[in-house]
Amino acid sequence: MSRVGKKPVDIPAGVQTRIEGRTITAKGPKGELSFAIPEEVEVKAEGNVITLAPRSESKQARSSWGMSRAMVDNIVTGVSKGFEKKLEITGVGYRAAMQGKSLQLSLGYSHDLNYAIPAGITITTPKPTEIVVAGIDKQQVGQVAAEIREFRRPEPYKGKGVKYENEFIFRKEGKKK
Repeated sequence: MSRVGKKPVDIPAGVQTRIEGRTITAKGPKGELSFAIPEEVEVKAEGNVITLAPRSESKQARSSWGMSRAMVDNIVTGVSKGFEKKLEITGVGYRAAMQGKSLQLSLGYSHDLNYAIPAGITITTPKPTEIVVAGIDKQQVGQVAAEIREFRRPEPYKGKGVKYENEFIFRKEGKKK
């Protein structure tokens, strides 16, 4: 039995959900998202609670059950509150700045890197060494943050690079004489 799947999804005030066939759509103050429910999972909406259950006891049905519940919870949370990831830049001369509709990064290369911001994502730079990626789609926010981090991953000797806000970098000792 899925521990995640058993838990019902609460729908906060201001969010409307609609189930049409195999698709569930959530509309809220931040926008609208939808998710296609797999065939192995059954969905029921009662009042302001959505419950999911597997149609059979097969391994595929049970694994789809937990994943579907998590996805429904993510779209409901996304349209009501949204998601954000914070990135920190460490290193001398490393900085980020918004330039029109793109993010300009100076990460120690011979040239600046320009990252085009995809639709549905907002990026802000409160400080030159801090980047905040926000949006309603959790998967897209995480993907954009991972792509920005990939430009210069943190290295283990000095810790220079782009890292997540609460990420721990394992440090190594340098050469000994």
